[in-house]
Amino acid sequence: MKENQFDTCVIGAGPAGLAVARALAERNLPYTHLERHTGPGGIWDIDNPGSPMYESAHFISSRTLSGFGGFPMPEDFADYPPHRQILSYLRSFADAYGLTDRIEFGVEVADVEKNVDGTWTVTRADGRASVHGEVVVCTGSQWHPNIPELPGEFSGEVRHTVGYRSAEELRGKRVLVVGAGNSGCDIACDAARTADHAVISMRRGYWFIPKHLFGRPVDTIANNGPHLPMWLAQRVFGAVLRIINGDPTRLGLPKPDHKLFETHPAINSMLIHHLQHGDITARPGIARTEGRTVHFTDGTSDDFDLILLATGYVHKVPVAQQYFGDEQHPDLYLSSFSREHQGLFGLGFVETNSGAYQLFDSQAQLVAGYLHDARHRQPNAERFTQRIRADRPDLTGGLKFVESPRHTGYVDSGAFVKYLGKVAREMGWRTEGRPPQVRSPRRAEATV
Repeated sequence: MKENQFDTCVIGAGPAGLAVARALAERNLPYTHLERHTGPGGIWDIDNPGSPMYESAHFISSRTLSGFGGFPMPEDFADYPPHRQILSYLRSFADAYGLTDRIEFGVEVADVEKNVDGTWTVTRADGRASVHGEVVVCTGSQWHPNIPELPGEFSGEVRHTVGYRSAEELRGKRVLVVGAGNSGCDIACDAARTADHAVISMRRGYWFIPKHLFGRPVDTIANNGPHLPMWLAQRVFGAVLRIINGDPTRLGLPKPDHKLFETHPAINSMLIHHLQHGDITARPGIARTEGRTVHFTDGTSDDFDLILLATGYVHKVPVAQQYFGDEQHPDLYLSSFSREHQGLFGLGFVETNSGAYQLFDSQAQLVAGYLHDARHRQPNAERFTQRIRADRPDLTGGLKFVESPRHTGYVDSGAFVKYLGKVAREMGWRTEGRPPQVRSPRRAEATV
């Protein structure tokens, strides 16, 4: 039996889902909020089954620039908060805006189906179904690991980092970490400290950006400093990194085959440190495996007990994949609005080079502004509907991103924020949530 609610169904109570719930609640728009776990927080709850969180994980954007609009992170948080601080912040955010009590926890969504009248049927795993006017899918982009096939036959253990939790798992082992994204670098540093032998393999060179510069979080310098043309910023900051890090090839790292900012930023201060001290060795891509031996493309080889694949994730949306299309990068206007299916939205799938929460907030505010105007039959709504289908802005910010699956649809944060603001002004919508009217007595605790 179906329940006909015709409100907006929000699926997922991680950061994106909470941003959407607040935006809807601020406008008194009715919504149903479903979350399969027992509490809010999404991947930042290390106890959430399937979460890719690990004990040494920290935010890669600073506390100052990472909070939701109207609800900054506490000043006593670390510059780059550890995962437990982030979880406490998200749960305090949900409490402060009265969102927690409106979430139906322990409810897993099995399927989303579009009805002939344009409404949407959401079916739970227990078979219960309800009909909604709109669906906002906020299931997140880091649940479904991208697992490449290793050439040859490796007889040791092979795992993706989605299941990695603690450096203790590496003790006494010869460990190869494949991939130099931010989690790969973190876990490689764990291996450098605890494994018997640690190697990191990367197919291309990267620009490694330190977390602090002149004693300040590096993103605050970029945000508050002079706003240079992109070509000049690449030259200036590229020169600074060369001065700080020196020649990366001296440490066995491949030379970057692209300009600064043309890949997702690798923000890590410790990998260079461990390479300089011989705690870990850098190798290029894998040519083949044979038994416990891995042969690299530079002709070297080494023996390992464990290969950890830090090879990223695909943006699957299992509850509604047939409507989202491409598993790697759904074609969503402003990374939020389905172009083909009116009433379907997705938040949390944007790939960009900055902290995500303020972007989630801006996207959520635009979605809520659109739904508000549609429900009140304001002409703005139809005008924006046409825009969703036709508008394809260039959001690269003048950058030529490298050709890789991750960078398909990648946007430059500065260009993205600027365009979101332009659209919001034209429509008369906000891009930032408001402070809570009464701050919850349970503030974000600085737990570590």
